[in-house]
Amino acid sequence: MADPHIELTHQPIDYQALTERVRSPQAGAVLLFLGTVREFTSGRQTLRLEYEAYPPMALSKMRELAEQAAQRWPLTEVAIVHRLGLLDLGEISVAIAVSTPHRDQGFEAGRWLIDTLKEVVPVWKQENWSDGTQEWVHPGTSDTATSPPALGP
Repeated sequence: MADPHIELTHQPIDYQALTERVRSPQAGAVLLFLGTVREFTSGRQTLRLEYEAYPPMALSKMRELAEQAAQRWPLTEVAIVHRLGLLDLGEISVAIAVSTPHRDQGFEAGRWLIDTLKEVVPVWKQENWSDGTQEWVHPGTSDTATSPPALGP
């Protein structure tokens, strides 16, 4: 596997470019996962989400995940991009693209990457509800807080 593409961005994610980035003549499968802002969560209406991260730690963890996935599956290429800032309904918050020799490997690797990213990467989202309330959550847990933990300087 070449050096994985790992990125945090405040700009919209170009998932077509990300897909092209992982395509390879050595891969028979290219898988793309897009996480998007949905309107309803647990029966509550969402207006928008805001994502924050501690970039040095988040980027490091994302790179570790790509390397761990490459040890478990024969990845040809991998790219992981997470968006930060305010996102409206339907916007893409995270994209994971992998290429592998066979489709089963790609599906397994992609699923593991998004599930593990949500558990271990320090990215928090603030739900902005239609009733005017807000709450911060770490996407991989049901924990809520009034703000993300203070990290770094």
